[in-house]
Amino acid sequence: MESVNDDGRIRTGTVWTATTHAITAVIGSGVLALPWSVAQLGWIIGPLALIACAYVTYYTAILLCDCYRAPDPVHGRRNYTYMDVVRSCLGPRDVFICGLAQYAMLWGTMIGYTIISAMSIVAVARSNCFHRKGHDASCHASGTSYMIVFGSVEIVLSQFPNLEKITLISVVAAIMSFAYLFIGLFLCISKLASHGSVGGTILGVKVGIDGVSATTKTWDSLQALGNIAFAYTYAMLLVEIQDTVKSPPPENQTMRRASLYAIGVTAALYISLGCIGYAALGNGTPGNILTGFYEPFWLVDIGNIAVVIHLVGAYQVYGQPIFAKYEEWLAKKWPESAFFHNVYTIPLSFSKGWTFRFTPCKLVLRSGFVVLTTLIALMLPFFNAIVGLLGAISFWPLTVYYPATCYMAQAKIKRGELKWVVLQCMSMVALLVSLLAAVGSVADIAQRLKHVTLFKAEL
Repeated sequence: MESVNDDGRIRTGTVWTATTHAITAVIGSGVLALPWSVAQLGWIIGPLALIACAYVTYYTAILLCDCYRAPDPVHGRRNYTYMDVVRSCLGPRDVFICGLAQYAMLWGTMIGYTIISAMSIVAVARSNCFHRKGHDASCHASGTSYMIVFGSVEIVLSQFPNLEKITLISVVAAIMSFAYLFIGLFLCISKLASHGSVGGTILGVKVGIDGVSATTKTWDSLQALGNIAFAYTYAMLLVEIQDTVKSPPPENQTMRRASLYAIGVTAALYISLGCIGYAALGNGTPGNILTGFYEPFWLVDIGNIAVVIHLVGAYQVYGQPIFAKYEEWLAKKWPESAFFHNVYTIPLSFSKGWTFRFTPCKLVLRSGFVVLTTLIALMLPFFNAIVGLLGAISFWPLTVYYPATCYMAQAKIKRGELKWVVLQCMSMVALLVSLLAAVGSVADIAQRLKHVTLFKAEL
């Protein structure tokens, strides 16, 4: 029987629905870069980094679960979003800084998704070319036109008013993310079984082989840390998921279990794909694991098509909060403007009874935002570097610093206590990792920009 909660809302979420939402939130296209990341770090540091990031993500998630209600984690006032938690525990200044990091990460992910989608379509074209002409054939392809097509599709989808109206697209996207993950894992296992030996080395990619310099090795290794951190991004969506959970039992208790199950399952899949992919392809592992296979071409094509379908929906999941935020701000700034407030309705001739409702603000600004995002992707077609930079931007502030700091403020942990020291040390280590990953990614982008032609994405 459904019961009304203390704020008048009906919540029906359970530990299993929360686990499902959490797995969907964590598993994304960043998983495709994990074998490459392990290849840069080697057989010791690579798996350890995968395990360490999983543990830190889980531990900080547990801390954040207790901040859903404040000041008491069981009976306090609800915080409906991550930003509400930061505002309740730390104040308005931190809300601005947290929001800056959060929306930079959201927009950066949209740029990364545009790049990855084009790479995946190019991979389909090359796979079919190699199948027809042989693996020694010259099968070059440009991703420029594919990025433009992807951006055009997103302009249309961006006109949906909010996330609730694209639920079906989001569900299909989640299914597709599991599809390409398991296809990638199957291809790696098959490759490993076919040659019977484990590839890779203790320290990963070797300096001096295939033109790899010491500088390149350093930047790529740092970038790999950012890739791994990005793959576990979860904290910024945890509070929103927790807000769907019914009580009793207390929401923080349910969400702790959900986080354990979700991050446990995700870590097992990530470690499996990262390590088996490296074992199968060795130090030559590509940045996107699906681009390392050409046979069976139909399965590779399905995997890459699944990536594209997933990213079509995931792009909007990340974009709609940005649209909502700036449209809300603009509407308040100009409360009398017809551009922001007048709603127009156009009947759709191809469907009886269906109409297209829009405001000029949504039509112009959302389309312009998607165009700008696509232009930036065309100028920076570097999948690994973009993913690494996103991980660097989001890992320390969103995954570690704010969950730990909000928890310490709410639990009134005093400076100098053992738990305070432990949390501060963890935060400092995470900050160092984020800074190093950011340096590696920016250096790689700067290096690649020397050899790229603007608006010509050769992927």
